[in-house]
Amino acid sequence: MQKISPFVWFDNNAEEAMNFYLSIFKDSKIIRSARNPPGAPGPEGLLLVASIQLDGQELMLMNGGPGHPLTDAISFLINCSTQDEVDHYWSRLLEGGGKEIACGWLKDRFGLHWQVTPSILPQLLGDPDRAKAGRVMQAMMKMIKLDIAAIKAAAESK
Repeated sequence: MQKISPFVWFDNNAEEAMNFYLSIFKDSKIIRSARNPPGAPGPEGLLLVASIQLDGQELMLMNGGPGHPLTDAISFLINCSTQDEVDHYWSRLLEGGGKEIACGWLKDRFGLHWQVTPSILPQLLGDPDRAKAGRVMQAMMKMIKLDIAAIKAAAESK
């Protein structure tokens, strides 16, 4: 068990979100779950909380109702080593009504924000050659879904 885990509040669709995320990420599983007992707020048997693991990252999901909508103040970043990975997560997380945002950010159909990020991007943005880092930043700022080849090309251009 992780010492610190993200805890995400859903508006009574946590089970649908859980199944959606489990279908997208490799090596994912339900660690434990609890359903509403008799007399609990909400329908008996509705998923109350679940701990799931997505590619080794544990997170908790809760059906909390409409009191606390998700915002872009918190997002999950997916480090991708290839364009195929970027494309996979990007297209899958948009399924069913997700929205593209900008610079590798999207919002899935449940309102959770994601950053689908090539792992080379932070390396290039932190390059000691600040002109190179600036070219990478300018290229990224024009993108919606991030393109590794275009990012690398910007880094190498003069």
